[in-house]
Amino acid sequence: MSWIITILVGALCGWLASMIMNTNQQQGAVANILIGIVGALLAQWVFANLLHIGGANAAGNGFSFWSIVWGVVGSVILIAILKALKVLR
Repeated sequence: MSWIITILVGALCGWLASMIMNTNQQQGAVANILIGIVGALLAQWVFANLLHIGGANAAGNGFSFWSIVWGVVGSVILIAILKALKVLR
């Protein structure tokens, strides 16, 4: 069941981030899921582990408001990195 929740939260985070970064037309469902999951892990690593922001521990930990917020933040950062590397336009 946790894999299903991870996929659903990843899809939601990736889709919201793609809407914010205006890359929704070039991304499909699989890209949204992957960007959402990797973005949540990125947010947890950067903000919780490196910067010690307490609320960032929620990123990647199930279905809650804060896990979605931190997942979207990490996904936006990931899309910005992918745009800088010219992977996304």
